Amino acid sequence: MTFENQPSQPNAETRSPPRLATLTLLCALSVLPLNVFLPSLANISRDYRVDYALVSLSLAGYAVVSATLELVMGPLSDRFGRRPVVMVSLVVFIVGSIGCALATNIWVFLMFRLLQATITSCYPVSMAIIRDTAGRQQTASRIGYAAMIWAVAPMLGPAVGGIIDETLGWRAIFWALACAGVLMIAVCWFDLPETNTRQSRSIASQFRTYPALLKAPRFWAYASCMSFSAGTVYAFFAGAPLVAAIFDLPATSVGLFIGSVTGGYVFGSFLSGRYAGRYHLTTMIIVGRLIACLGPAIGLALLLTDVKQIAALFGPCILIGIGNGLTMPSANAGALSVRSELAGSAAGLAGAMTVSGGALLSSLTGALLTEANATYMLFCIMFASAALALLAAVLAAFVEKRGPAHELS
Repeated sequence: MTFENQPSQPNAETRSPPRLATLTLLCALSVLPLNVFLPSLANISRDYRVDYALVSLSLAGYAVVSATLELVMGPLSDRFGRRPVVMVSLVVFIVGSIGCALATNIWVFLMFRLLQATITSCYPVSMAIIRDTAGRQQTASRIGYAAMIWAVAPMLGPAVGGIIDETLGWRAIFWALACAGVLMIAVCWFDLPETNTRQSRSIASQFRTYPALLKAPRFWAYASCMSFSAGTVYAFFAGAPLVAAIFDLPATSVGLFIGSVTGGYVFGSFLSGRYAGRYHLTTMIIVGRLIACLGPAIGLALLLTDVKQIAALFGPCILIGIGNGLTMPSANAGALSVRSELAGSAAGLAGAMTVSGGALLSSLTGALLTEANATYMLFCIMFASAALALLAAVLAAFVEKRGPAHELS
């Protein structure tokens, strides 16, 4: 796989672009801290002698800070460069991890846990780095390969965290995260040169260019597609446990069905990595959305024909994961390519929209589902979200044909 480098500034240092493996590891580390310590929540609550609900703020607060940082750090990487933002984020993350490991009370723990959230900004910045060093089609391919590994991290994270907790205690999880941050800094120090060669002269001048991004129908089409695609999965995560409880399904089986969707995403991301460079972005996205729509559509069809086997209902949902794996890399590449000089800002805004869309669909699912309507309502919500993502994909294809050439550079 080759890179298509952007034109560099006259005095820019000539260095080879970062390896995809480096960016993939950076993406994996950016998502791992979210759930690696989930098996330890009860132990943390017991050690600090506080309510479980208070400890769970380490999740909610982390998510809020993460979404906010994606909006801020992406633009900062457009202004000051990708490398400084990544390095600062890693340093703060290490401090936060060490603080969590040494915290003597829950409030200190929560404060340092929020500092840990700075690592999440490395994901959109990594996407911007890929866009800096590759053409539009190759960007989608590279994001596909990165997403394939990225998706494995949250799958294995809780299991690894549980093993560490059982053998060394929950504090060892945060020591391990700190060590991972140190190793990542070492890797980035040698293999993460600056790739943003078109930094704005000031924050003010950069903000003056934002309306061009925010008013671009192409950006909103791609970002909306990402948001509703993620919303379909979040709706499934929110509603599947209730449906499984109605069918008296054991917890291990629930985990298997939920994990199958993530496994489908890994497979779809692999297909993106292999084929996105050969086909137009919108072709990959629309194919992905059609596949994703099939999952809840098959589930609804089975319900209408009075099939009530949980495996028959949840099995087709793996198509949602495959469809999202085909969709997200190309949609991400499309959003970052609307204004390539604002790739960091676009990555941050699109990422925040994706997280917000997922949270909204998750909350909506929780509010609408009851034991009486859970099965039908869950599949209706998932199908509606997947269909809206397909509509956004069709809109993206339409504006791509009509849009000015300079937005496609």
